[in-house]
Amino acid sequence: MLGFKRVTIAQHERGLVFRNRSFKTILEPGVYRIFDPLKRVEVQVYDLTVTEFEHARVDFLVEEARATIEKYFTIVELGDREVGVVYKNGRVAGLVAPGKRQLYWRGPVDVRVDRFDFSREFELPQELAKLLARAKPPLAGQVAEAVTAVEVADTTVALLIVDGELAKVLEPGLHAFWKYQRALKTEFVDRRVQSMEVAGQEILTRDKVSLRVNLTALWQALDVVKARAELTNFVEFLYKELQFALREAVGTRTLDELLGDKGVLDREVGDTVRARVEGHGLAVRSVGVKDVILPGEMKEILNQVVQAEKVAQANLIKRREETAATRSLLNTARLMDENPTLLRLKELETLEKVTEKIDKLTVFGGLEGVLKDVVRIQVPSA
Repeated sequence: MLGFKRVTIAQHERGLVFRNRSFKTILEPGVYRIFDPLKRVEVQVYDLTVTEFEHARVDFLVEEARATIEKYFTIVELGDREVGVVYKNGRVAGLVAPGKRQLYWRGPVDVRVDRFDFSREFELPQELAKLLARAKPPLAGQVAEAVTAVEVADTTVALLIVDGELAKVLEPGLHAFWKYQRALKTEFVDRRVQSMEVAGQEILTRDKVSLRVNLTALWQALDVVKARAELTNFVEFLYKELQFALREAVGTRTLDELLGDKGVLDREVGDTVRARVEGHGLAVRSVGVKDVILPGEMKEILNQVVQAEKVAQANLIKRREETAATRSLLNTARLMDENPTLLRLKELETLEKVTEKIDKLTVFGGLEGVLKDVVRIQVPSA
């Protein structure tokens, strides 16, 4: 009809009516004929499956027509220290930032918004933390702006730093925190026994010999909070203490003492470092000197010393053997002198060895000649 406007609102739609740019009412599903000869009526149609209501004059609508708006919308109004988690049909669907007003259509989608006051507790509940930390797009984008997720391995401990202050120690597991209005940082510390290498330390011994020492230490952080509170960098602190203890132990010994028993060096360095670091929440499990490296000229001198010692030992052994052999001969000669029969047996033994090397032997005088004339030893008279 002339001057009438036909408007159709479907089952899943609602219409906002504005006359002369002023809000009048909300149309439910149906067919409407609106008299508008001067075309001053505007109907804005919204799909209820898109639950979020976005409008340039939403604040005005809430203030001027709150009763009408509350009938068709769920109104969420958050304070500056509140954040909202939006559930649609029981599933997490989005976040509402602090200080924001958001309207959701009442309709086929059940919308619920849970409020969290992050001024009192900024850590998310465990179940919600798991849902948000593993959210998929498009929710993941909102979560990245609003939530910090920290996953702590079972071999480590994490320190949560909030606005420059230590807030709490995070045990193994997943943790999530609201980012709003605060600066969050986490520091991870391995709770297992760790290895530290102190390599290539140039040190002078007590007898002024320059050498390089490599050291290995096994250590563990027992009280992370205490170590962080008292030390700027407890790893660097431990490294420096190992260096100082090693220099003290080497500098008070001669080269011969160091090479003679490196175990004493291990024990002294270990005891010294333990006394210095255990009061700061650290524990030194063991200390061991891996290598003692000498300069080239010192190696040559030591090789010469070792070679001379070995030659002297060989000569000493040789003299001992010669002395023993001479003593044995002297004892044998005395026995032969005291026992003529033994002397005769020795003569026959000598004869047997001689005959093994002679092809032909002519003997005169029979057996008596063999026994008396072939081998004759003149025994000096007493």
